[in-house]
Amino acid sequence: MESKKLNVPRPIKKLDESVVNRIAAGEIIQRPSNALKELIENSLDAGATNIQILIKEGGLKLLQILDNGHGIRREDMAIVCERFTTSKLRNFEDLLHIGTYGFRGEALASISHVAHLTITTKTADSNCAYRACYSDGKLVPPKPGVAAEPKACAGNIGTQITAEDLFYNVPTRRKALKNPNEEYARILDVVNRYAIHNAGVGFSCKKQGSTQADVNTLSTASTLDNIRQIYGSTTSELLEFGKTFRKLEFRVNGYISNPNYNLKKMVFLLFINHRAVESSLLKKTIESVYTTYLPKNTHPFVYLSLEINPENVDVNVHPTKREVRFLNEEEIITAVGDAIQERLVGANSSRIFLTQTLLPGAKPIEINTNEAESSIKKPGTKVLTYKHIRTDSRAQTLDRFCAPDDVSNSFNAVPQSNADNEFDTSHSFHDSIEGDNAVSSSLKRKRDRNEVRLTSILTLRKRLREVEHKGLTELLSNHTMVGCVDDSLTLALIQHQTKLYMINYNVLSEELFYQLTLQEFSNFGFIQLSSPAPIHDLIIYALELSVQETENLKPNHEIALIIVNKLISRRQMLLEYFSMTVNEQGELVTLPLMLKGYSPNLNKLPTFLLRLGTEVDWDTEIGCFETLSREFGLFYAPEPPDFSFQDADDDLMDIDTNNEHADLNAKKQEKDGIITNQRQKAEIAKYRWQIEHLIFPTLKGQFIAPKSIAESGHVLQIANLPDLYRIFERC
Repeated sequence: MESKKLNVPRPIKKLDESVVNRIAAGEIIQRPSNALKELIENSLDAGATNIQILIKEGGLKLLQILDNGHGIRREDMAIVCERFTTSKLRNFEDLLHIGTYGFRGEALASISHVAHLTITTKTADSNCAYRACYSDGKLVPPKPGVAAEPKACAGNIGTQITAEDLFYNVPTRRKALKNPNEEYARILDVVNRYAIHNAGVGFSCKKQGSTQADVNTLSTASTLDNIRQIYGSTTSELLEFGKTFRKLEFRVNGYISNPNYNLKKMVFLLFINHRAVESSLLKKTIESVYTTYLPKNTHPFVYLSLEINPENVDVNVHPTKREVRFLNEEEIITAVGDAIQERLVGANSSRIFLTQTLLPGAKPIEINTNEAESSIKKPGTKVLTYKHIRTDSRAQTLDRFCAPDDVSNSFNAVPQSNADNEFDTSHSFHDSIEGDNAVSSSLKRKRDRNEVRLTSILTLRKRLREVEHKGLTELLSNHTMVGCVDDSLTLALIQHQTKLYMINYNVLSEELFYQLTLQEFSNFGFIQLSSPAPIHDLIIYALELSVQETENLKPNHEIALIIVNKLISRRQMLLEYFSMTVNEQGELVTLPLMLKGYSPNLNKLPTFLLRLGTEVDWDTEIGCFETLSREFGLFYAPEPPDFSFQDADDDLMDIDTNNEHADLNAKKQEKDGIITNQRQKAEIAKYRWQIEHLIFPTLKGQFIAPKSIAESGHVLQIANLPDLYRIFERC
């Protein structure tokens, strides 16, 4: 009897509408990230330029989105959460040329069937905002005893949608989504994709209670800026990509990684007609293209946007709209793969030259000190880890302790002016300070260190930290000096971990000595000049080199006198704070000792003294200390020895045409040439020793790198050991 009962067919009944809606909602809203995707697309359809997202417990407890779009009319709020209500579609034929994300009118309805939904919205022509609560697609009162009609409230133009307790009435689904961190990671992935693709829209996403957003892009940022913001230094390895296929009626553009860059897991961002979708076939095609270029088990970064004729695309094939179908699918995918292949071939043939570009306006490097370790593994071989480097930034070389003989004697006496009290400008200033009577200076250092309490100096020191680029500071503090590349351009090579950088040490040194001036304020040692330098004559010399006297300018001697009087009136301050001694006769007696064993280029002294009168703000305390420190930075920054004056002297040398003296003159010139050549080599050796063993160690130990240097192109990455390994592997 029991077996017979089992064979009796069950009656067919129409499901209750609430059950139907809940089942449909479960197909469309599978997890919090699906709900957020639908809400983001609604905001974009509403013309929003700023979208803010707030999440709690992976979106299960709270999922809130706020935009500045055109809002929802008050009269539409009663039906906004009913199924198949939409402002984007009127008839089925509209699907043939759909230009919006939404079209079915199921997103808000589905969310309202599995969560407690609240909508606050305001349109431009409304005097106030309106708030309403929804459940199962219908208006419900916010609390018992209150009307369900939308209530007037304060608010800005746009819409705020809050979904609380997602899947509260679907316990099985709720239990399956028990890891909030995993759900939040999926949410960030959705936000990242739409933030990158929608360059004109600002996105922010953060957890409730957090003060810092995990995603934060600006509406003024470009697509490349957004990729840099989200994925870090990836942008330096990306190739812009775009091509139009008229026959197949589509266009593709985006950014793809070059052959020198790889990831352990592929990043594939695909948009078709601006809709985030997935295509396993296209993904496999792209990965097969990259297998020629990348090491085994590594993958590329690919962001593609395909714009296909809307009449050739069917977007209504998946409940979550994550898949689409389009005509000529295989041909289009093949065409995209071939186009990527062409782009990579072009980049592959020129990449060695691109990494060494040093042209004006070259883009600065992105410094990422937390770059993940990468490796290559071949069948039958061991893993080669690129982080194994053969240098130690703490190591010292023997020449560090073998300074050139004249390093400690680098400051020579400045001779007194001639009998007529006029500074002789018939020869270069270098001649004037390096005559046969030059005597070495003496170096003195204060014993007791003064504690600085001046608010102005403390403020300037604090500003150094406020504008610090931590990545560049870390790089310089742990670098290994490779050597000087070009003295005339003040370029040097340094190594940090597995990367090789070219830097302009003159620019870094200007900032370094500026910082040293602030750090050693009121605690400098003295550089005692063996003969006092006449400031008035030096300034006139600088003026004659820079400008000519005109009717609009005061005579040079008057300008020089004004500057001398200014320095004399401030000489007590200069001595106390900067160890710069100016006597009552207007002569320079001492200069501050910035680094032990280091001496600035005295050819720059006349210009330095002139700029003290023209560039320093003597009226305000903080302005005076800042501008004066900047001038010390310019003066002390290293510049290569200038031998042009010697060449000029050789050209002007009188040649005795008398046959009796011709041989003697020839021998004398040959001897003088040998001596001059030896002297030049000694000067260059001394200069390079100071750079390598004084400037760079100080950059390593005391320098705070400002963002301006990191962004200005004065530090350029020119080689990377992992990239070289990949090149060698493919050879």
